[in-house]
Amino acid sequence: MNISTARARAGRTLKIWTPEDKAFWRREGEAVAKLNLWISVPALFFAFVIWQMWSVVAVSLPSLGFNYSTNQLFWLAAAPALSGATLRIFYSFMVPIFGGRRWTTISTASLLIPAIGIGFAVQDNTTSYPTMLLLALLCGLGGANFSSSMANISFFFPKERKGSALGVNGGLGNLGVSAVQFLSPLVVTAGMLGIFGGEPQTLVKAGHTSQVWMQNAAFIWVPCIVISTLAAWFGMNDLADVKASFAAQATIFRSRHNWLMCTLYLGTFGSFIGYAAGFPLLIKSQFPGVNPLTYAWLGPFVGALIRPFGGWLADRLGGARVTLWNFVVMALAVVGVLYFLPKTGGSSFSLAWGPRDGSFTGFFAMFLLLFLTTGIGNGSTFRMIPVIFSNLRLCGVPAGDANALADATREGSTEGAAAIGFAGAIGAYGGFFIPKSYGSSILMTGGPELALYCFVVFYLLCIGLTWWFYARRNAGMPC
Repeated sequence: MNISTARARAGRTLKIWTPEDKAFWRREGEAVAKLNLWISVPALFFAFVIWQMWSVVAVSLPSLGFNYSTNQLFWLAAAPALSGATLRIFYSFMVPIFGGRRWTTISTASLLIPAIGIGFAVQDNTTSYPTMLLLALLCGLGGANFSSSMANISFFFPKERKGSALGVNGGLGNLGVSAVQFLSPLVVTAGMLGIFGGEPQTLVKAGHTSQVWMQNAAFIWVPCIVISTLAAWFGMNDLADVKASFAAQATIFRSRHNWLMCTLYLGTFGSFIGYAAGFPLLIKSQFPGVNPLTYAWLGPFVGALIRPFGGWLADRLGGARVTLWNFVVMALAVVGVLYFLPKTGGSSFSLAWGPRDGSFTGFFAMFLLLFLTTGIGNGSTFRMIPVIFSNLRLCGVPAGDANALADATREGSTEGAAAIGFAGAIGAYGGFFIPKSYGSSILMTGGPELALYCFVVFYLLCIGLTWWFYARRNAGMPC
């Protein structure tokens, strides 16, 4: 490690940060950027764990004696996405105001509130539904972290590396969804926290009783969150150049590309988080003989794991091209889900063709394909955003004017980061609309088919927008 790199690592606020300068990047920038990235990843991972905890907890509540209706359970699964998406709108602009290190520390520490609250609430099956709904809404603090985390990491990397870096941060962070769905059924089976874990509850399922420690699903993450908070405070950096008021960042609202990319990201990340939140309950409602927690974690796992590849692929082939064909596959995969659903539920929107009793194998395979494409699309759309706003600012700037180029690059980076955060906010609403659409569709028609038809129509809209504005020959903003 050279002296300048050691100095950059030692300082909490970096006075000079020019990642587009290749000499600076090789000399010290890359090492510092990677350090911040690898501290950011676990912080975002635990944020997603808290955000999606209700997708697991809600499934088990009836067996623990909580007397909630199916629609109320879908509300509990959807509420964190609603609050998280709304909070993301504000989190999108926090890094240039407070600094990346400070805000990552604050936002990660806030995860302790819902984690501890849920751990106590699930131990008493007389806990009121409004209390549970409030705790579900507080889990939105985890969902909000994504916008500030992605905006922060985007500042550290040069334009040609943003897709890969954001893919790693978002993809490995997204693994928190599958981690909570996979580990929760395991950690609740034993009193591993001793006297700190509380008493077990009686779970009644199919006439059989067993002892579980449902609070472990929340309490087990508390020490991890504490460690991640300390790592952010002592290991990350603030960037002195990344300072901007809300008004300066709000210029993105006047750009049509901000709203176009919000729509596309709603189709990719919104689908990922919405399908993840609603998948366990959808399996339970359509295939009652299948244990949803045995399989549900695999979908988010595939989607999260493939996201860095989506960013890498977009860096090499172009974000628009990857995004376009990705939406084509997503639309076809939803048609596949419709084909394999049971046709015996009495829904007036069931397909006339396909296996009458449905096929869980086919249904599950189509959802794995959907999760795969949401992950690729997450990476490719987030590669498009910083490139678009950088190009908008650099357009028309004289190549020989170094000061003008530096100013345009800095402004483009700030606006691109704000647009990334805001798109993340809008995209997160998919986590509310998808599970709520399932519940409403089942309530109105007897099955989830109507909701799935709406998803197909939306993906067709995304295909058209991507092609017209970004992917066709002579598009206004190829990227």
